Amino acid sequence: MKFEELPLCQSVQDGLEAMNFKETTPVQEQTIPVILGKKDVIACAQTGTGKTAAFILPLLHNLQSEKHAEDKINAIIMAPTRELAQQIDQQMEGFSYFTPFSSVAVYGGNDAQAWEVQKRGLQKGADVVIATPGRLISHINLYDIDFSGVKYFILDEADRMLDMGFYDDIMLIVKRLPKDRQTIMFSATMPPKIRTLAKTILHNPAEVKIAVSRPPESIEQNVYICHEAQKQGIIRHLFSGKDISKVIIFSGSKLKVKELFKTFRKMGLSVGEMHSDLDQAQRDHVMHEFKNNRVSILVATDIVSRGIDIDDITMVINYDVPHDAEDYVHRIGRTARASAKGKSITFVSEEEQYKFKRIEDFLEKEITRLTVPAELGEAPAYNPTMHRHGKKQFGGKKGTFHRNRKPAQKTKKNIKPHKSQQ
Repeated sequence: MKFEELPLCQSVQDGLEAMNFKETTPVQEQTIPVILGKKDVIACAQTGTGKTAAFILPLLHNLQSEKHAEDKINAIIMAPTRELAQQIDQQMEGFSYFTPFSSVAVYGGNDAQAWEVQKRGLQKGADVVIATPGRLISHINLYDIDFSGVKYFILDEADRMLDMGFYDDIMLIVKRLPKDRQTIMFSATMPPKIRTLAKTILHNPAEVKIAVSRPPESIEQNVYICHEAQKQGIIRHLFSGKDISKVIIFSGSKLKVKELFKTFRKMGLSVGEMHSDLDQAQRDHVMHEFKNNRVSILVATDIVSRGIDIDDITMVINYDVPHDAEDYVHRIGRTARASAKGKSITFVSEEEQYKFKRIEDFLEKEITRLTVPAELGEAPAYNPTMHRHGKKQFGGKKGTFHRNRKPAQKTKKNIKPHKSQQ
């Protein structure tokens, strides 16, 4: 379906045309008409399917086409991480270019000046607030915020928010919102805890399910069954004498990421690191260098496994096996975005074999085995049941499966910070 076939107002269509958006994705085609119909929605869709536009576009249309308070917050979009909040903020900037609406992004990891910009936006009534739960609660705890004008409440990656322990924060925010509102929830998975949350905060929602949470066929999945000590040698083998562009290497802990960053840099590789010990300015710098090909390899924790909008990642390497199948899907889902093809490689040590077997069971397929280079010595046999209770595997417990723009109608509510202040 083409966007021009959707009943979106002209200012939104103008934004789409300026951004060269022509064809809808399946999640956009199925979700936008329902949201335009003012129904609550619970949608199951993976990252990289265009879900951000699926809720921003009808939100902008509804704000444009109906009466709403001029000096109050009209919509809240919740996101689990600052990176996803930034991505939503950027897309809001583009899609709303020809509308008069103001927005403010509310997330942590920045300076006092950014806090004041956020506070001003919340108190003066930005039309749209894009926020992480913890940061919004921090503002709520320090001063009064008028939520009486909120007509739209959107939760993106709701499953991730619950995994990160934000349930209580979400419910505190919900209690402050008007009961007469439209609530929209997007989630990559639909476990019981998400359905429970949906029953609590949604009213008679329409359910949209785009795809089972499995990697797209456009990702070529491979695995090395190896000893832990062979992993760095495999990296040398993979990258020796080859042109490298846009590779993410995931590891489960920030300590391991720091170690790998130093090791790979000593190998002469063009590498950057991304983990929670970096402040926001450092993260922004690393991502900027990576996006612009000045850094070829990004070594990262799961902090970037969701919500990062980079379409040309060529390969994802799991240096260690993710905790569960969902994390595996989200990690390798950083490649093969926007209809492109991609490649993933997972390193599986002896202690990780049973955990990896659970991922294959979830995927209902055997991932292609690659042969460890002969010069690295003999690889271990694959016998996941032998390592089912490996100490390293479980660690004592079971693993768990804006706006810098020129709006068409400039208003006094121009409270969006310049990008340098975010």
